[in-house]
Amino acid sequence: MPVTVELTISEDVDAENMSIPDKQSFQLWAESACFCEDDTIASLQIVDRDEMQILNKNYRDKDAPTNVLSFPMQLPEEVGVKILGDLALCVDVINEEAKQQGKHLRAHWAHMVVHGMLHLQGYDHIEDADAEIMEAMEIDILKKLDFENPYLVH
Repeated sequence: MPVTVELTISEDVDAENMSIPDKQSFQLWAESACFCEDDTIASLQIVDRDEMQILNKNYRDKDAPTNVLSFPMQLPEEVGVKILGDLALCVDVINEEAKQQGKHLRAHWAHMVVHGMLHLQGYDHIEDADAEIMEAMEIDILKKLDFENPYLVH
């Protein structure tokens, strides 16, 4: 297994009343989107709307919550452990988006994890050509996980 997921849920998240996938699902989705040859670690933090808004303001200068933020990490090789980075996933935004976009909740969570994992590995969608590459990768990975194309309009 090339990636080990360390999952934490922020104390402000009402995990009992929110639809959050189980750790095994996060592990499977992260593994499917990890192209590392060496064993690595990815930290996934489930956050609420307020925490995500603070993160988005502090790191992207955008004063609003978003679905997923990625924080890649590059440690010197002599450290001896490879950490891919951190993903912050906003339960409120992801669940609301799925509902608004008519997507299956589990499929949208999988998409956000795959999307974030690709960001941790250097992929982005700033330029149109890069966006096309990243979206094609997401579609392919999600298809292998038996999810439909997340970019189809419902």
